[in-house]
Amino acid sequence: ATRHNEYEILILGGGIAGVMAAESLYQQGLRNFKVIEARNVLGGRMMSFDFGAPGRQYTLELGADWIHGTQTDDGPSNPIFDLALKHNLTTHPNDYRGSITTFDPTGQVDYLTTFYNAVEAFMNLTIAAGKRVPRGLVDATARHGYSIIGSRPRTPHEVASEYYQFDWELGQTPEQSSWIGSAWAANFTFNVEQGGYSSDNLLTVDQRSFAHIVQSEAAEFLEPDQLMLGATVRSVRYDPDGVTVVLTDGRSLTADHALVTFSLGVLQYDDVLFEPPLPDWKMEAIHGMAMGTYTKIYLQFPKKFWFDTEFALYADPERGRYPVWQGLDLEGFFPGSGLLFVTVTGDYSKRIEALPDDKVKEEVLSVLRAMYPNETVPEPDAFYFYRWNSDPLYRGSYSNWPASLVTAHHTNLRAPVGDRLWFAGEATSLKYFGYLHGAYFEGKEMGEIIARCVRAGVCEHLPHFDEVLNAAPY
Repeated sequence: ATRHNEYEILILGGGIAGVMAAESLYQQGLRNFKVIEARNVLGGRMMSFDFGAPGRQYTLELGADWIHGTQTDDGPSNPIFDLALKHNLTTHPNDYRGSITTFDPTGQVDYLTTFYNAVEAFMNLTIAAGKRVPRGLVDATARHGYSIIGSRPRTPHEVASEYYQFDWELGQTPEQSSWIGSAWAANFTFNVEQGGYSSDNLLTVDQRSFAHIVQSEAAEFLEPDQLMLGATVRSVRYDPDGVTVVLTDGRSLTADHALVTFSLGVLQYDDVLFEPPLPDWKMEAIHGMAMGTYTKIYLQFPKKFWFDTEFALYADPERGRYPVWQGLDLEGFFPGSGLLFVTVTGDYSKRIEALPDDKVKEEVLSVLRAMYPNETVPEPDAFYFYRWNSDPLYRGSYSNWPASLVTAHHTNLRAPVGDRLWFAGEATSLKYFGYLHGAYFEGKEMGEIIARCVRAGVCEHLPHFDEVLNAAPY
């Protein structure tokens, strides 16, 4: 006789994938499920915080901050945009390409021509990648692709301009990223001809936080006893009869099915123990995809002394050293706030995470002083950045597709193990990995598949490959 489990489904993680999966279950008429979330609030990597000197505080986003792509005419709409409209999220358009000032260590220098050449080069990179797919040509790194199309940045101005198009979006360098994968990421979200939404980017300025849309959505259907907050998963035991989830405080829960929505980084770090260990094909897929990091370093000054555009680009001799600056002390954002932030990504993020805050602050201010040689740049009233990579609940910001990963690996990343253990999250989305809407779609779809599985007693088989082979011999 099979054992009787407490729940039909346990959803591990209360980010957008977990919440959308729960909503799918609810819509399919299932009620015997529970969402387990380590933090005391739903939202996952949609994480906000209060920042600023006393009396001048703002709720700002540490994680997801933008709605990427909205809707063009009556074409497909980004579901995150739909949720934002439904829950009255306050956002403001953010002009990535048309509102930018350029700097280097000598101060403000106009290299906008170089910048727009890099915009074009990225477009050509994605077009060239797109042509490779139907012809069955091999993938390569995005760096390889850039070189082939004739974009070979050498000067700091060229390098910073490329960084703004590439790393600042993908969270890793062209050397670390798939040529085809990086084109996918851009096309399916922003390029309307490829089925994308629009080229709009909306920054959330809502003082209830970006996660408000997830929390409000959950509040419409989730009962208090279907949610367990402040509960960190230690281990997941699975067998043909179901799943046992053990929490760090020793409590355990049993279910017929579990949906794992942990970030890819958590799976890579072995922060959660799987018993038995996940099969080789699964581990190869987990460690084949990469986890990018995206770090926003926030500063608040007594008053604004910087650029009037939305963005600034700083070209350092060292690639990736405090390159992308964004002013928030602007009409439509937070006027009069004295807020400014700079973003670093990838390995540079890991570098600053290993340093004390004071050291990072000193470096950031030295860059700001180079950008404004004739200004007296004061000490900031407030300074903060989040260490995404060191946080055991995330281990990075979002996934990135490296050149060595083939689609069969990715199929394996989202495939269930047996009929009991399921996986969803932004990393499992083929078209939208790295994006919030990727997590939305994956959660929703896996929820639907599991619901059918529970109701029919027969699970549809999501494919996996026991071995991922070369298309041609070496």
